[in-house]
Amino acid sequence: MPKNHPEIIQLDKKAKEELQQRVLASSLSSEDAMTVGTALDSLHYLEDIIREQAFSIGRLNKLVFGSSTEKTDAVLGDSTNSDSSGSCDESGSDGNRSDENDAGESADDGPSDETASPSPRGHGRNGVDAYTGAERIAVPLESLQPGDPCPECAKGTVYAMPPAVFLRFTGQTPVAAEIYECQRVRCNLCGAIFTAPPPEGISKQREYDITVPIIIALLKYGSGLPFNRLEGLQRNFGIPLPASNQWQLVDDAAKLLEVILEELKRQAALGDIVYNDDTTARILDWMGKRAAEKAFQEQTDEIVFNKDGSQRCATYTTGIVSTCEDRRIALFFTGRRHAGENLQRLLGQRSNDLPLPIQMCDPLSQNMPDELKTIVANCLAHGRRQFVDVVDAFPEEVKHVLKALKEVYKNDAAARAEKLSPEARLRFHQAESGPIMEELKQWMEGQIEERLVEPNSGLGKAISYMTERWDKFTLFLREPGAPLDNNICERALKKAILHRKNSLFYRTLNGAHVGDLFMSLIYTCQLCKVNAFEYLAELLRNADKLVDRPQCWMPWNYRQALGNAAQSGTTTA
Repeated sequence: MPKNHPEIIQLDKKAKEELQQRVLASSLSSEDAMTVGTALDSLHYLEDIIREQAFSIGRLNKLVFGSSTEKTDAVLGDSTNSDSSGSCDESGSDGNRSDENDAGESADDGPSDETASPSPRGHGRNGVDAYTGAERIAVPLESLQPGDPCPECAKGTVYAMPPAVFLRFTGQTPVAAEIYECQRVRCNLCGAIFTAPPPEGISKQREYDITVPIIIALLKYGSGLPFNRLEGLQRNFGIPLPASNQWQLVDDAAKLLEVILEELKRQAALGDIVYNDDTTARILDWMGKRAAEKAFQEQTDEIVFNKDGSQRCATYTTGIVSTCEDRRIALFFTGRRHAGENLQRLLGQRSNDLPLPIQMCDPLSQNMPDELKTIVANCLAHGRRQFVDVVDAFPEEVKHVLKALKEVYKNDAAARAEKLSPEARLRFHQAESGPIMEELKQWMEGQIEERLVEPNSGLGKAISYMTERWDKFTLFLREPGAPLDNNICERALKKAILHRKNSLFYRTLNGAHVGDLFMSLIYTCQLCKVNAFEYLAELLRNADKLVDRPQCWMPWNYRQALGNAAQSGTTTA
């Protein structure tokens, strides 16, 4: 922004029209010429202001209208070379599409058309293999069996082929109900009443199957459907399920699953890489007059002080994702503590014999644990976004940065495709991505040193943001397994954001804890590619066995525990 800015003048509509007429008639006086000159200077000054504020305006525009993508081709408007394999956006750089792979698309009796063009991205169709929860019904061919003679030519022999597949979808209520009307008769003389016994497994007049709290939890904490909306949906099906009943069911189920959450925390503390981030949250009992009425200050464990000694009033939901080899664990914590403080409490369970974990986070002080040491890496996607926000003001410079980072993400995608070990991935990045990042660093430093960019401009600030944290942005070039970005944690936090958007708040601290528990279990199942409904159902069916050996009932090994229980004859039906 220029220091000696000109005086900004304002002309009303009439004055502007008169000036335009005089300019068109080329009858400018010296005073008019000075006015036009000052107006032009004012215009240039306003352009400088807009240029300087491009970052804030761009961010505000995304907050209000949303940002569909930050992929390189979309940001730069380059549709001629739309190779998105190495792009990086907020939805995740490691690919998270459930409908990308169309292999296994349902077949028909006709021959396949090999010349047909592949389905475009986002076509919305899934292959049959994607329907793992669907009931499979075998339909035999009554007239022929493998080995029978061909009825068409009477010479050949028919053999087995993969079945032709047909999909049929049906709608149903989330929670169904059955009414058993047990016949009763009464003696007209002695008054004795005889009642037909209920079916096996029915012991109460009003009983909820263990699957009921699970489906409620999946809808509420996995898909963001508030209790009151589910109540309305159930009423439309003619099966009322009051919100208060829903809460009681999930609260009771959470008490049984508490031991599994604690085991997840213990194993997450042993991870090689931990990702953490924050988002805001609301707890009704901690807001306004309710805070004084509930006197939450008496809950000493939830009293948190800022560094200046003041008591913290804001509420956050922290998302932590811990990875160890191929296992991923997601944890959520809602309360007064920042992400760094929650991470510190989690890593307090870590053995001192283990090497320091790699911590991936945004470069904010609240994400850092105060006392425990970690090997810190910063999110390259956030550094990249600083340039995306100023692309309108500095298109060529931003294009140079985004193209370079795109190549780095392509290399990382290639390493994942090859399933390289952390050490092999490190060597690959050092050979392929190292020169790219070194050239990018020299280019950014040259922009400032050669005075090609004003340091206080939007581009200058983006360059400073990257260069000041360069070692943390490029940890993947020095540490085996170090990630490029924090997208996996930000995707996890979308669970909490979706809940906050639809339900607005938790009513109590216990309600927040129940939400954290189910979000942790549901998203951990998603990361481990495990059916969350089946997993939670088995946990509740075998709740009496969880306390003794919770480590055997994790999403990645619970089927083995079920097999062992079945062999010993102790599995709950």
